[in-house]
Amino acid sequence: MLAMTTSRSSIRKQITRPGKKKVKKVMGEYKRKKLKLPSGKKVKNRKQAIAIALSEARRKKRKRRK
Repeated sequence: MLAMTTSRSSIRKQITRPGKKKVKKVMGEYKRKKLKLPSGKKVKNRKQAIAIALSEARRKKRKRRK
């Protein structure tokens, strides 16, 4: 199994201000146990929640550029 090699500082550089709001919202959902996978199951793994938050932030960044 490969370990995550991305440092926090490099993640911070990738996320824009609107993206940070999205990450905060998604992680809040995870903390309140409201975050769900596309299949409908609740997210129980913190790393999964972070991956979802970052992907949604990147999606928001792509939409802004268009």
